[in-house]
Amino acid sequence: MRGPRALYKCRVGAFLIPPPPLLLCFSLSLPSIAGGGLEEEALSLSHTHTALPPAVRSIAAAGMLLPGAVRYLLGSPGATGFGSKSTAEEVTPGLGGAVTAIITGATSGIGAETARVLAMRGARVVIPARNVKAAEDMRARIRQECPDADVLVLPLDLSSLASVRDFAGRFLALGLPLHLLINNAGKFSHGQLALSEDGVEMTFATNYLGHFLLTKLLLGRMEETAAATGVQGRIVNVSSSVHGWFTGDWADYLHLVTRRKIPYDATQAYAVSKLANVLHTRELAARLQEAGANVTVNCVHPGIVRTRLNRDREGVLTDLVFLLLSKLLKTIPQAAATTCYVATHPRVAGVSGRYFADCNEALPSPAATNRHEAQRLWQISEAMIDAQQHHHDLLLFPPPQTAGGSPRRT
Repeated sequence: MRGPRALYKCRVGAFLIPPPPLLLCFSLSLPSIAGGGLEEEALSLSHTHTALPPAVRSIAAAGMLLPGAVRYLLGSPGATGFGSKSTAEEVTPGLGGAVTAIITGATSGIGAETARVLAMRGARVVIPARNVKAAEDMRARIRQECPDADVLVLPLDLSSLASVRDFAGRFLALGLPLHLLINNAGKFSHGQLALSEDGVEMTFATNYLGHFLLTKLLLGRMEETAAATGVQGRIVNVSSSVHGWFTGDWADYLHLVTRRKIPYDATQAYAVSKLANVLHTRELAARLQEAGANVTVNCVHPGIVRTRLNRDREGVLTDLVFLLLSKLLKTIPQAAATTCYVATHPRVAGVSGRYFADCNEALPSPAATNRHEAQRLWQISEAMIDAQQHHHDLLLFPPPQTAGGSPRRT
């Protein structure tokens, strides 16, 4: 006889994925708050110590996560005074003047809540969107709540480098200042491998490469605005703790999967794109500091977003699982809080190159802190967008390296 079970769906970062085990739910929910990192050790224990019985591994891993789990479930505030239960409205002070913010992916979910709250706080909000009708509907919803809201809609398909250039040209031609750039949009691919019109794996193209080019094209306007107004510009890259799920060589992976040399795995592709977001943040922050620019860049993990909980059988166990999941998953206003905090709060002034979760500084994966890999990603990204601009074939990534350093045949 089949026992009771709970069916649920959740979003990691901003994207719907199949339900993970409860331990992974805990690990994704609990950020590695600076000085912690226990959830990474717990996951390692649960996956690598295979000599131990599964039940023992699960109990030991859960025990390591327990202190953080209690803080997360209670919504206990961190050093900033905010925590996992804080909402976007709670963490945003008045912006204190005219501020222009570009928010990608603002037609639904976390991006929509970010746009709504910033507009409510007095910001001019620019919504770039592939689906212009959805963006116009979002603008109408914002204006229904805030009749005086200044919301501008412009077309943008982040998976297309040509579309990114077109959007940047349109925005710059308006002569508007730019204080905030929130790179929130993204994609989780289901099913088979898909390539962008530029020949790039679709998840990487949308989540990372399009945002890399967008940031590059708009950075000059942000620097000009900061110099003219004295208000520090802020760039926020929305990543995910899933970035830590990928531990291999990201360039090798994308080279091989694009050429169908290895099977396509949507979760791995998503993790690679989110790792790229964190590496981009690190390298851009270093370059901005070296240039003396009055612009910062940080990345955030918004948390797992509650979308829908369904049960197909009644019972005590089902009720317990249902209750646990409802406590682990965030509401949209809670998930948008970290983005809004990093984008607007005075406490984050001057902070750059950092990773945030639950409105507090956190620790990304070790791979995400590798400056060499960040520089390598930057160089390859520059080569890719240069190739597209000059109508060359995007070779994507150099052939994978052997242990001796020479390219492997693919």
